[in-house]
Amino acid sequence: MVAQKGKDLLLKIDNDGALVTVAGLRSKRLAFNAETVDITDAESAGRWRELLGGAGVRRASLTGAGIFKDQASDALVRAAFFAGSILAWQILIPAFGTVTGSFQVTALEYSGEHNGEIRFELALESAGSLTFGVL
Repeated sequence: MVAQKGKDLLLKIDNDGALVTVAGLRSKRLAFNAETVDITDAESAGRWRELLGGAGVRRASLTGAGIFKDQASDALVRAAFFAGSILAWQILIPAFGTVTGSFQVTALEYSGEHNGEIRFELALESAGSLTFGVL
């Protein structure tokens, strides 16, 4: 895979069946994690830890930061946070594909300096299974 532009990593939120790109984001980070289930016992070979494959809970988290643009997507994100809604989101990863699924906005922050722009940061946590699509 050749190098990709960071601006092409897009976060989209479902707006009544249409996916809308979240405006103003300058940085995005998607992380996948899986819990481990330790099944080590007294008979484990050489006292090395043993794990039970496929038994742990998997999750995805996404963080983003950017400039507040007060567009329709900003209103959707705010509404989702204050309602505690779990909505469909999509992350488009260039030369990889898409990750689509239910996420909840778990953090929403606004900041700004007196001589600068208003910035925002958000965090999402997966709330169900995810699907992967090829571009």
